[in-house]
Amino acid sequence: MTTTNIPVYGEGDGTLQAVGGLTGLQILVETFYRIMGNTPEFRPLFDMHPNNLELTIDKLVSFLSGWMGGEKLFSKKYGPISLPQAHAHLIVTDKEKAMWLNCMAAALDELGYPNDLKAYLLPKLEFPAERIRQVSAAKHS
Repeated sequence: MTTTNIPVYGEGDGTLQAVGGLTGLQILVETFYRIMGNTPEFRPLFDMHPNNLELTIDKLVSFLSGWMGGEKLFSKKYGPISLPQAHAHLIVTDKEKAMWLNCMAAALDELGYPNDLKAYLLPKLEFPAERIRQVSAAKHS
């Protein structure tokens, strides 16, 4: 009898391993931004990002690596991060928050990730998205 080490979401780097490690995460983030840029309903969100898409992709991959239990690449490359403060210059309402989460869901769907991973990951991503929305609301009200 053989046992396989199936990654457990939220334990160690289990979530990162479930998306395919750093290579899978890179593909997920590239897919996410491609969908965002090419889908009319997500395009307003894409237009909020800096023109240097390569840097934007690297920052999200670096953040999500640590957030998913892997190496904390963001702080190594870019220093400390406060997601809400990093996005405070933007106006982020429930609409933009939903666009971001829906775009990530579309990327996960396109890449064929299992439903249980999506059911775990999307609610977890809602927390930082909500904090960004709250800080934006406080700053722009």
